[in-house]
Amino acid sequence: MTMQRRTLLKAAAVLGTGIAWAHRTVAQEAARPRHRAPPYAADCHIHIYNSRFPVAPNAMLLPPDAHVADYRLVQQRLGTTRVVVVQPSTYGTDNRCMLDALAALGEEARGIAVVNIGVAGDVLKRMDVAGVRGIRFNLVQFGATTLDMIEPLSRRIDDLGWHVELRIKGEQIAAAEDLLLRVPTPIVFDHVALVPPDAGTSHPAYRVVRRLIDRGRAWVKLSGTYQESKLGPPGYGDVGAVAAAFIKAAPERVVWGTGWPHPTARMNRPDEATLLDTLFDWAPNEAALEQIVVTNPEALYGFAKAG
Repeated sequence: MTMQRRTLLKAAAVLGTGIAWAHRTVAQEAARPRHRAPPYAADCHIHIYNSRFPVAPNAMLLPPDAHVADYRLVQQRLGTTRVVVVQPSTYGTDNRCMLDALAALGEEARGIAVVNIGVAGDVLKRMDVAGVRGIRFNLVQFGATTLDMIEPLSRRIDDLGWHVELRIKGEQIAAAEDLLLRVPTPIVFDHVALVPPDAGTSHPAYRVVRRLIDRGRAWVKLSGTYQESKLGPPGYGDVGAVAAAFIKAAPERVVWGTGWPHPTARMNRPDEATLLDTLFDWAPNEAALEQIVVTNPEALYGFAKAG
């Protein structure tokens, strides 16, 4: 990447997402959710950005820095203690920023890496020791991974007990059903599987994900609800209907995440307190909520049993 292009992209990132970030009101920063997360609750989807680490040459999303110390303030507001740091597209397959965050966050953190076919086995083993528990494929935007990498890489990580995480559009899920059924590892669909809210549970993607869940092969992250929602906050009712359907169908197969610092939110960044309150609205009772934010993350990411 040339210095001129890097400068232009940085400027675009500031204009696209940084303005909303920088001008977040004091009241919003101080706001706390109506509900407090239960003990040992996990936020299963965040990103860390740190300009100490080089961005990928083809990176198009360049948010401002969002450090571990910044995220600790979010945890204090929500009452969460466990966290899953997901490698963002900004750094491609260079996982150093994510691994640095895991080291800073300690034993209550887990990571999701991004790798390609050329990754060495000893690199995967070192990341496993560091707390990585899966690899992500961002198939919504051009980046470091492609659809045809999923099956061979899933076989590489199967012995580690890892899973494959997919950021994949609903129509892509429907088209890739045969491939997804062949994947040997569990599959985690982030952002409510990006099922188009207009079609909701009648969309073919919902059927495919449910089929995988029913076979014990898939999980769904209740994260990024604002990405597809046309109704928006505070309830995100259109995407919320899909999320609630997944909870009702398989409460043991869903986890939750804020998506902090919301790098794809162009102007109005979601409030993490609102996102937590929305989860309380979706969950039918306290037992289901406890399962979503405590028990299920323990099973999926290997956190120690609560208590």
